[in-house]
Amino acid sequence: MKITDIMAYQIFDSRGNPTLEVQVTLENGIQGHGLVPSGASTGQFEALELRDGDPAKYRGKSVFHAIANVTGEIAPHLRGHDVFAQRELDKALIALDGTENKSRLGANAILGVSLAAVDAAARCRALPIFEYLAAGQSVTLPLPEIQIIGGGLHANRAIDIQDIMVMAIGARSYEEALEITHNIYHATGDLLTERKQRCGIADEGGFWPHVKTNAQALELCLAGIERAGYTPGVEAALSLDIAASDLYDEKNKCYQFKLESRTFDSAGFCAMMTDWCHRYPIVALEDPAADIDLAGWAMIQHELGKTVTIIGDDLFVTNAARIRQGIKDNLANAVLIKLNQIGTVSETLNAIKLTHDADWLPVVSARSGETEDAFIAHLAVATNAPILKVGSFARSERMVKWNELLRISNFLGSKVNFRSASSLLRSGMAQK
Repeated sequence: MKITDIMAYQIFDSRGNPTLEVQVTLENGIQGHGLVPSGASTGQFEALELRDGDPAKYRGKSVFHAIANVTGEIAPHLRGHDVFAQRELDKALIALDGTENKSRLGANAILGVSLAAVDAAARCRALPIFEYLAAGQSVTLPLPEIQIIGGGLHANRAIDIQDIMVMAIGARSYEEALEITHNIYHATGDLLTERKQRCGIADEGGFWPHVKTNAQALELCLAGIERAGYTPGVEAALSLDIAASDLYDEKNKCYQFKLESRTFDSAGFCAMMTDWCHRYPIVALEDPAADIDLAGWAMIQHELGKTVTIIGDDLFVTNAARIRQGIKDNLANAVLIKLNQIGTVSETLNAIKLTHDADWLPVVSARSGETEDAFIAHLAVATNAPILKVGSFARSERMVKWNELLRISNFLGSKVNFRSASSLLRSGMAQK
């Protein structure tokens, strides 16, 4: 089935910033769409998101150049291409761009086309995207990782760490995981209101708290678990996105907690997180060291890697070469997977396979600037990713992903499998 046309236009993400949507049309008239997300806390090694930089248009954030690259260069190159040959299509996009980080055409332009091609192919086969990508392999619903309190660049640094999340480790089904999270989210909101500590909502839907220390925010979340009627560490546990690259002073080689006016060297930062993991039911740490502090990563993996899921985001940026080096150096035991960090569906699938093959955990993730697209829900199911991180249990660009998993669960019916916490490898959940 050949591609006959590709077009793109500017839409807006969940922060009200421009992004692009790509439409692929096939010779039988079927159309597929690809909506491109955008990050705020971006790693320096990510593929380049191309923006116009003209302050007179959308404060420099418009994407008309990326759109022109889709319609003027990519579309003529891919007309007549077989939509079912996804890997060849993605290779053609990479070769056409010709740069290491997709900076000429823009990773956002390239990803939009790659996503739209998958959507069109699945529609052409009359299959859900997860079934099309799984290609006959058995699938499993992931365990949700859901933000309760937001911080860092997503909440004007209300707290230094970026996400305090819960994972419903006692859930026996996907539906039960959502019920537990629903109860904890709203109970935490009630507590913040009662204590007059509720300032607003962060970019991903979590609460924006008024606290004096990061540990107070952790304790608030634990209190929310208890207020909801659960036991921390039994039905629900904490996971943290430290986003340490945003806290790192490269010149002085130290981490800074501005909320608390504290500074740490790598050893001190590791010691603090080790203490947190001993005091609180924390089952996962994302980006606990800066992307250039490899000694810090090795230290944390040595201290906590046997009992806690250590997830690399800025360190790996969904890049197979970086993941391979991290595996060799034993820097983590899990990889955050974000489509727009690498720029094509095929490269994302390669990164997930590499992570699985190393007996590490691939954690499929949304971005802080999201759209109403639910592609990543299908990606997580199709690849048997054990964890899906979308943001909070609020805001429609988040809920569309959680709701899509409910639809997939209903579609699978009696064949549905759920990735309970007890089946997660190397996560430390069982030990805790």
